[in-house]
Amino acid sequence: MSESFTKGMARNIYYGGSVFFLLIFLGLTFHTTKEMPQRDHRENLTESVARGKALWEDNNCIGCHTLLGEGAYFAPELGNVYIRRGGEGGFKAFFNGWMKSQPLNIPGRRQMPNFHLNDQEIDDLAEFLKWTSEMDVNSWPPNIEG
Repeated sequence: MSESFTKGMARNIYYGGSVFFLLIFLGLTFHTTKEMPQRDHRENLTESVARGKALWEDNNCIGCHTLLGEGAYFAPELGNVYIRRGGEGGFKAFFNGWMKSQPLNIPGRRQMPNFHLNDQEIDDLAEFLKWTSEMDVNSWPPNIEG
């Protein structure tokens, strides 16, 4: 078997495979670029959402939480927390109370630190989580409780 496999054949397999996977990569990149504007509802971006994202990054929320399945798995998924906690009807009140009451100091439970955010910052972070929950993510993550 090794006598019939030449360096030229190995080179052709290498280059052929490289071209094949490069074409797949380019095709997937084109598809994603074409589909994202319909899925991410970027027309709904506001200054409040942008400030909320900045707070999300500045406080390293992804270090404990996941967002759309990405991040750490120490704390709950927050990509769908807006829907889980009442939507328009009650999310902001819940979120405001939750952020201000941290840490809960319940023995044996993971503790979220208090970031000492003011009401405007909490509202901005809530707007960012609301915006995230409205993205079309094909029901991802699959577990609604995260």
